[in-house]
Amino acid sequence: MEGIRPATTLLCSVVALCIGAAAILRRRSQVHVLFAGFSGSIGLWYASQTFSVLFAETRWDRVTGVITALFPHFALRIFDEVVPPSDGRKRSRVTELATATILPVVALELSPYQQRPWALGALYAYLVLLVTAGLVSFARRGEASPSRALRERVRFTAFTGMLSMLFTLADFLSFVGVHLPPIGAALSVVFLFMLSESLVRERVADLYDLAGRLLVATLLASCLAAVFYLFVAVLGRFNTMGLNATLVAIAFVLLFEPLKAEVEQRAKAIFFRERTVLISAVDEVRVRLAHVFDAESMGATVSEVLRGTRRITGVAIYMRDGEGSDFDLVIADGVKVPARLDELALVPITERLRIGEHVDLSTLDAAKPSDHAVSVAAGILGPLRHGLWLPIRPTADELVGLLGVLDDRMPVPFTPEDRALLGSIANHCGSTVLSTRAYRAIKERDRLVALGELAAGLAHEVKNPIGAIKGAAQLLEDVTVDPLSLGNDDAATAAEDAQTYVGIILEEVDRLDRVVSSFLDYARPNAGTPITVDVNAALRRTMQILSAQGFGQTDVHVHYAETLPPVLIDPEKLRQVIVNLVLNALQAVGASGKVQVSTIRRDDYGSRLPLSRSRSGPISVGGNAWGEPWVEVAVRDDGPGISKKVLESLFIPFFTTKEKGTGLGLAISQSIVQAAGGMIDVVSHPGSGSTFRVLLPGSSVTTKTPVPPRLSL
Repeated sequence: MEGIRPATTLLCSVVALCIGAAAILRRRSQVHVLFAGFSGSIGLWYASQTFSVLFAETRWDRVTGVITALFPHFALRIFDEVVPPSDGRKRSRVTELATATILPVVALELSPYQQRPWALGALYAYLVLLVTAGLVSFARRGEASPSRALRERVRFTAFTGMLSMLFTLADFLSFVGVHLPPIGAALSVVFLFMLSESLVRERVADLYDLAGRLLVATLLASCLAAVFYLFVAVLGRFNTMGLNATLVAIAFVLLFEPLKAEVEQRAKAIFFRERTVLISAVDEVRVRLAHVFDAESMGATVSEVLRGTRRITGVAIYMRDGEGSDFDLVIADGVKVPARLDELALVPITERLRIGEHVDLSTLDAAKPSDHAVSVAAGILGPLRHGLWLPIRPTADELVGLLGVLDDRMPVPFTPEDRALLGSIANHCGSTVLSTRAYRAIKERDRLVALGELAAGLAHEVKNPIGAIKGAAQLLEDVTVDPLSLGNDDAATAAEDAQTYVGIILEEVDRLDRVVSSFLDYARPNAGTPITVDVNAALRRTMQILSAQGFGQTDVHVHYAETLPPVLIDPEKLRQVIVNLVLNALQAVGASGKVQVSTIRRDDYGSRLPLSRSRSGPISVGGNAWGEPWVEVAVRDDGPGISKKVLESLFIPFFTTKEKGTGLGLAISQSIVQAAGGMIDVVSHPGSGSTFRVLLPGSSVTTKTPVPPRLSL
């Protein structure tokens, strides 16, 4: 132990002196000069300890004591430079006390009583009490600072300083005959380096990352040193250094990964509490915006996530209007801001956002001409005139929106790390705008494709009756001659043929009218007059009308759910959908099949439906806007089923498998159901029948419908 300690303390002395020299070479400000003095005093203190052991002379003990008296003075002066006293004093009371007592302590260390126990106790008390009081005062002044960044820096520095003092005090036990391993010397230098970095680095997050890595390295070094000491000093029979080195390497491999993971997790829990919340918010926004393709949903998502962090009190998002001149409010939460911003009035702010990552209005200096112009422009922002503004840019040179956040609980609420993380959220908004453009381009392409298919289908459906009309008209012209030139039998035959051709013309004209009318119903969907409708009652009336027309030999069963919420839809439109589905089922099963029609209350569709916007309610995710159950109308048949290829085109306009069908019935039904905020789907397999399901969102009032006996129509 005695052989290891002098070499270790001498090495720590050299490192401490180098840290002090590096600090003053980086920047010669007052605080860096004081830190260089503090670091140099620690280096000389370890050097005097080394010389005291090597040369066994009491004068080196006196030098160590004198240098000890300098510790509190340098440390307290550094604290006062970082966070000056709030009462206007140049020096804190603790620093003034240290200045007043330094000379008596030095005199005591130079006196013949320097080795007395009471003198050593006085030196301990002087060092411990002053440094502890200085750290407490420093931490309190930092917590009272209006700047979050300064508070975090002070918190980190105080923590580092306390650890450094504790490890240094452990080395003082050598004065009373307690000789510990020189781990304290090594750790003191490590934390001295951390203290120097806290004075140099602007970003607190860099300090935390560096602290985590150094803490891992320090713990590993301590563990490995302990293992190596155990092999060399305690288990001396292992005289082969190669074997010792192998065992140490094995210990390193076994300890590194689990120790690294544990220390990083603990470091995040201690240092990254507020920052971790924002990191989680960035990840959540990224995931949720991946499925958003409109500005309103984007604003609602960002607002919800940011308010959930409890790091802000207000948020607002503005996007450029259709003309690209001004900014319209998309969402405001926690603040009352203008509904529209004039870009000309915002030029000083938008110009900074075009070239920078943010504009923090809480840090402006009105005395500067450039900041003064920004302050004047911020006057139209309402409460957010003191907030942080970030650009929403889909591309590097395009500003399409503004994200403003506010925390009015403190004057300077956002650290550089906070601004970087909030900037990531604004970047995700820009990516959403870019994705929205691509989505709209795809939708426009699909619209044009669908329009082409509609035109082709309409042309085909119109061409057939027009051809029949033309042919009948030509034949009618041939038989329309002077009846006096014909005999009685020929005249009767000609009249009969003419009547047949006129019938064909009228029939084809009716067919053409139906095609055009159906096309107009699809092309110009009309929600009708939505009211709260009892689905059971609507289904019962519809089935009565259909049964009056007759079902032939088809076995039709109808089942009504006991309790259903009403739905908001035009009753005639709902009846049109049901009629279309039932008639399709009847045609599918033929004369000897079976059709089942039923209403069902569904409470389990909330997690399965996609994001949708109801025409009569707000945006809803996975359910209706009122939080009520869903109503399902199911039409099942045991017909031949539908092939996979036909299923893919079933709802495409003018697609039909019937000889005289227009191919618009299912497309119109789907349009009606979607207009009511619902959806329609089909499940079918060849040979096992088909099931069409209409899902409609329930309204706010639940009705209980008397259940009629099961019908077999």
